[in-house]
Amino acid sequence: MKNHDKVMFMKAIKFATQIDEKVLKDLKSYVSETDRSISSVVSEAVAEYLQRSKLRPAFRSAMDEILDEHEELLTRLAK
Repeated sequence: MKNHDKVMFMKAIKFATQIDEKVLKDLKSYVSETDRSISSVVSEAVAEYLQRSKLRPAFRSAMDEILDEHEELLTRLAK
């Protein structure tokens, strides 16, 4: 097991899915170039996607709050 693989997950669980043919080709090329496993790259990519999707609603909520709070000032600045 490579160093990347050890860091990404404690216990890997096998599952089946489908992937676009071109994405798979690009993925295979990437893992070949970086000496990583498909499993480690997919695990990392999914973890990053999930983390980003959790942050977006929190960011949007905070942004909406700031825009509401400073609406008058922002309107004056826009003129």
